[in-house]
Amino acid sequence: MRKSSIAIFLVNVLALAVLTVPARSQQDKSKRPSPPAQAECKFADGGTITIDYSSPRLKGRKIIGEQDPYGKPWRAGANEATTFVTTKDVHIGPTAGGIDVPAGSYTLFAIPYADKPWVLIISKKTGEWGIPYPGEQFELGRTGMITSSLPSPLENFTIGFTPAGQDAFLLHLDWDTWSVSAKVVEKK
Repeated sequence: MRKSSIAIFLVNVLALAVLTVPARSQQDKSKRPSPPAQAECKFADGGTITIDYSSPRLKGRKIIGEQDPYGKPWRAGANEATTFVTTKDVHIGPTAGGIDVPAGSYTLFAIPYADKPWVLIISKKTGEWGIPYPGEQFELGRTGMITSSLPSPLENFTIGFTPAGQDAFLLHLDWDTWSVSAKVVEKK
């Protein structure tokens, strides 16, 4: 009787070990084709904005306009939804108009266009996979973005911040031959 109990115990331990190996390998996000990336800006008073996203690669493909069609919300990255966390109230927009964003956690989406400025969407829904788009009912707001061309194609999708004056940064999304941006200003 003891030998059968020990055998059952060992089989259960072995089964548990076999099941945890795939789970551990799935947790290593750096091995994904679109690895995790982060963009952060820090305001003079210590406030921050942190964006966590997955950075897809072109790999010879035409993504925007083909795989992800123009005029439809795009998840601004790959895999899990792209997060936007601000510790300060900010205003986002290229110039007039824009979105007032209270301190908190949000999700970013963008609507790409071939022949007019892209649109940045701030969604109040968080924690979801990047697709499908959760819908307009969850939006905090939308704003136009400034669209420009990169001097040469960029293989890796990149989100970043560059200083743009007192308490302001330029949030930019760069990939392939395009760069789109919106100004982020800390509200006082």
